[in-house]
Amino acid sequence: MDWLAALVQLRERNEPAVVATLAQVRGHSPRNPGAKLVVSADELWGTIGGGNFEASVIDRARELIALGNGTPELMAFALNDKVATTHGVQCCGGEVSVLLEILNPRRTVAIFGLGHVGYEIAHVLARQPVNLLLVDSREEAVSPSRLQPLMHGLATVSVHHEPAPEVVLRDLPDGATVLVLTHDHAEDLMLCEAALRAKPSYIGLIGSRSKWSRFRKRLHDEGHDDTEIDRITCPIGAPDITAKDPASIAIGVAADLLTRWEGAVAAD
Repeated sequence: MDWLAALVQLRERNEPAVVATLAQVRGHSPRNPGAKLVVSADELWGTIGGGNFEASVIDRARELIALGNGTPELMAFALNDKVATTHGVQCCGGEVSVLLEILNPRRTVAIFGLGHVGYEIAHVLARQPVNLLLVDSREEAVSPSRLQPLMHGLATVSVHHEPAPEVVLRDLPDGATVLVLTHDHAEDLMLCEAALRAKPSYIGLIGSRSKWSRFRKRLHDEGHDDTEIDRITCPIGAPDITAKDPASIAIGVAADLLTRWEGAVAAD
């Protein structure tokens, strides 16, 4: 498999990786500028020249993968017998610069309920680099013709018609974002209860404060304590956006999520 096919496969598996590109060459080098190496946590594809300097690049790439949110880096190497890397010397006689670019896993967002508001939220988030799961118990809500406008953004979109939508929660990765806004309050409650037993980083529930008060009591009755229940945010969205039309709610929800995600990256 070449490095490009490897990148496609890594994106499909949502695995982190680093792309190392031989950016500049002065003098002699084992490869020409533009040569690429893809590094995952335990695999390699392609080469930027091999030898000791490539081994140092692999070491640093895996350090960046372990960090989880690294920014691009430029590494420089003198390929002569007077300069040693961690792995020894390389005496080609030239100098090279290697650009390391991080391919981070995408965030996963699961939207349960594709009514007016859910559809508008999906429409905004489809333009973000996320894995977007669209789930509804109503077949007509997730018909291909209705969802076609959501398929052309940056998001990787998967559609799930599930009469029992809570089953989708079982396959979500840890740290996913879950938005609950179905057409049925009983379904909302069931999804909230199931989400508390899963491991999403954020659970958002659409609704009024009176709806949330009733839900809190029901969740208590199901055996969840206050600490668990407080994992659910209700109402959802940016509090300063008070308009109630679906598009405005969607903008508020997306703005709130982006703020939370950027805050989480900064905290790391």
